[in-house]
Amino acid sequence: MALLTLVDAHLAYGHVPLLDGTSLSLELGERLALIGRNGAGKSSLLKILAGIEKPDDGLIQFQSGLRRVYVAQEPLFAADASVFDAVAEGVAEARALRERYERHEAGDDLDAVQTRLEALGGWTWEQRVEEALHRLELDGAKPVAALSGGQRKRVALAQALVAEPELLLLDEPTNHLDVDAIEWLQGLLVARRGALILVSHDRAFIDAVATRIVELDRGQLRSYPGNFAAFEAAKLRELENEALERARFDKLLAQEEVWIRKGVEARRTRSVGRVQRLVELRERRAARRDQLGSVRLEISSGLPTGKIVAELTDVTMRYGERTLIDRYTGTVLRGDKVGLIGPNGTGKTTLLKLILGEIEPTAGKVRQGTKLQVAYFDQLRAGLDLDKTLVEAISPGSEWIEFGTEGKVTRKHVMSYLGDFLFSPERANSPLRTLSGGERNRVLLARLFALPANVLVLDEPTNDLDIDTLELLEELLQTYAGTVFLVSHDRRFLDNVVTSTIAWEGDPKYGGRPGLWREYEGGYEDWKRQRERARVMPAAAAARTEAGAAAAAPKAAPARTKLSYKEQRELDALPARIEALEVEQRELQQRLADPATYTEQAPQVPALQARHSAIEDELMAALERWELLGSR
Repeated sequence: MALLTLVDAHLAYGHVPLLDGTSLSLELGERLALIGRNGAGKSSLLKILAGIEKPDDGLIQFQSGLRRVYVAQEPLFAADASVFDAVAEGVAEARALRERYERHEAGDDLDAVQTRLEALGGWTWEQRVEEALHRLELDGAKPVAALSGGQRKRVALAQALVAEPELLLLDEPTNHLDVDAIEWLQGLLVARRGALILVSHDRAFIDAVATRIVELDRGQLRSYPGNFAAFEAAKLRELENEALERARFDKLLAQEEVWIRKGVEARRTRSVGRVQRLVELRERRAARRDQLGSVRLEISSGLPTGKIVAELTDVTMRYGERTLIDRYTGTVLRGDKVGLIGPNGTGKTTLLKLILGEIEPTAGKVRQGTKLQVAYFDQLRAGLDLDKTLVEAISPGSEWIEFGTEGKVTRKHVMSYLGDFLFSPERANSPLRTLSGGERNRVLLARLFALPANVLVLDEPTNDLDIDTLELLEELLQTYAGTVFLVSHDRRFLDNVVTSTIAWEGDPKYGGRPGLWREYEGGYEDWKRQRERARVMPAAAAARTEAGAAAAAPKAAPARTKLSYKEQRELDALPARIEALEVEQRELQQRLADPATYTEQAPQVPALQARHSAIEDELMAALERWELLGSR
């Protein structure tokens, strides 16, 4: 039996139905990713499944005794609650039952209480809370009111996880989490028992977690088994077929409209059945819900900066006893797309402010380039006055938006510009507080791109944006002539946009020091691969040295310091072999990332994946061999 079943559900706010007679079922063990455009109704559907809201019409059934836990995008807690108390709310029933059992009040059915208590694991609820706090690196004594957005999200996740529900419902769980926390959450969700429904726009997260993707599109739910790449390929075929079918329908309707308007002779022989069919065609066309348009993005790059945007030499930044940045040296050139990666609180924003000259370093030197025009995208939306209308927020005091440089300037009316971001003229004078989180992010993008800027600073721009808008934003930033600084937890977005990565590597577990930052070529996956190699090679070399010393000690044999002829030839050939393996690895990554591979070459996919894994092992072995021979 399915855990839940939704049949013929209807939900509408205003004249556009969010759910239009759609259905859904969920089986035990499924991990379902719910995707769709901003404003399509994903969060509303999740709240219906959580029992917080009700549909206008339709039937929803749950398995008897099903325990559900819902984690909202912006979780709310009691103002005076500690972190421990907030997390313990997840086991509130178990706490209450144990207290009731320990009181032994007259009239209580202690056998029934004990049975329910054991079913909920109530005897050890404190240990479960402490374990969740430890795994999510939370201090139980801290007040929730003093936590950042990311920490509050961790508290909400911990509260849900200690409840151990059969069905977990997560709304944008990766918002405000850093990359390490997202990867930890991925592993946790994949390993846990029970079912999962999540709303997310993080494509890498969906790929790692989901076993099925359900898209909410124009009031209907469409199901796609498999990962996100398989969904994209299937969706493309669907849209092509839908466009072809609608073109045929429109052609038939046009022919019938011509026929009905013919002269007197034609009207004498007019078929009553044909007239009725035309009426039905008109009704079907009027009821049809066309695919929503796409956001149209363009940006003024302003005047070009000098060749160097910023040059940092041995820059250190301390606050009291804490070192956020320690002796960092680097250069940012015009046109660079730079990603900043690091856990929350490690100093990403501080490093950005140093690069842009907004603060002075404790030690070292920072030199800024010339003609910098900087535009900011703020993840907290602090720059938005929620009482202003869309028009006032985008273009205060003017009806026109200007793009381009001094040599070539184009103008666009603010109403047309808002239409590019999928805001209808009827909503132009609506206050910002009436917008959803994704719509407010679109307002921020619209305002950002209305400014002439040659340096863009984007702080978590992907939060709440739908996947279509994310992909368009990626294309825009790839072709943008200016310089981009990007702070994001969206690994796929980083890989598709940035050309270099500045990463925090101050973790002492891996030999780092406080405030250590390093720059790498490429995006997130490139950084991750290079970081792992850097961590493995010294450890492997040290292990080989210790093993060699232990083996040589009893024999007291003199250590060899010169390579044999065969070893020297092997050492000379290793760089070319490593390069060939890396080229083959990149080609395989491109093939595996292409949706066409899964549709046109499906039988070959397992072999490609196996070869990709084997290359990583061969590459690591070659690097270790190179390190060993080179050290001799």
